Amino acid sequence: MIQLDKPIGYDLFVNSSVVKGKEKFVRIFPNGGVLSQSEVEEFHTKYVQLYVSEEQRKFYLRSLVKESHVDDLQKAKVIKDAALDYLHNIFDQNKEFSTEILTQGIEGCREVVSNMVDLLDHQNIESLRGLIGNLSFHDFYTYDHSINVSMYCITIYKAVNPNATKKELMHAGLGGLLHDLGKIKIPTHILNNPGGLSEEDYQEIKKHPDFGLELLIGGHCEVDKDIDIKVIARVVHEHHENFDGTGYPAKLKGKEDIHLLARVCTIADFFDAITTKRSYNEVLSISDAMNTMRKFRAVKLDPDIFDIFDNHVRYVRTDQARDIRLSDSFDPTLPYAKLPLEELKRIDKEPDFGKIKFVDAKKKKA
Repeated sequence: MIQLDKPIGYDLFVNSSVVKGKEKFVRIFPNGGVLSQSEVEEFHTKYVQLYVSEEQRKFYLRSLVKESHVDDLQKAKVIKDAALDYLHNIFDQNKEFSTEILTQGIEGCREVVSNMVDLLDHQNIESLRGLIGNLSFHDFYTYDHSINVSMYCITIYKAVNPNATKKELMHAGLGGLLHDLGKIKIPTHILNNPGGLSEEDYQEIKKHPDFGLELLIGGHCEVDKDIDIKVIARVVHEHHENFDGTGYPAKLKGKEDIHLLARVCTIADFFDAITTKRSYNEVLSISDAMNTMRKFRAVKLDPDIFDIFDNHVRYVRTDQARDIRLSDSFDPTLPYAKLPLEELKRIDKEPDFGKIKFVDAKKKKA
């Protein structure tokens, strides 16, 4: 996964130390140099691992996305690893949180999302499902889920607005990647508890949209001039608002109150939460997931965006699919050990109304 036959935009290093924990990095190839296939093959025989400095990571990511000899899954894995690092730096509760840490994290996330947009340029919602399904998951639900939601937001918004600019798609992706930013202020033992939460803990989790808004707007966070922090803040604050006005934290309602990208994020958030396998929870088949989500059309979910989403997801629409219902209290932000599902009973006997009956005229009494 190294750029060949053209100047690379980063230095390559090897670790010359054999003592664990005492790395000593030595540059073996310079920024601006041109690598040939034979040189890379020689590196394979001499070195276990090549390294790129953190300061040059963004240049590596940009070059990787453009490489035609690297498949999308390999590219996605590298981009996801970068996103995990930036999210970890933001969410790391072992560090004292500061506006500077948040600003640096968002700048890194912006770079990741820029590469996501380029990677997903020829992907659609259906092909993205397969890509996400092949990516590894980690123990901290918020990280993986946020990365998946970001990618879904990009592709869903592209389906809603086929002429979307890269800047618009980056706002969609950043809103998805940072939608759970407010969880920084929620204790990890609550966030990672799949065994069921007390009402008190759940009320604490429901504060995360307000916390996220405060972090972005109240903390004077400085971001790249191409990014409208107020738009990102609205996605962060409104992604749990329901289309019918029953959501939280402000009970906003409909297209007039809830930002378009927040409504896109709500669908991405919902879909990933019930279809992506975690280490501990069950998931729904795509057919069951779409049938389940359809029951929340115009309730939790924007009906127009959902219809576009529905038309772009390939699955077997059949009467044989389970008729199941997800509890109205379902919240994608929670790492359920078991989804709160109820299978509805079918009425197998066809009701006898509206049918024409035939009688034998010879047997009919006068």
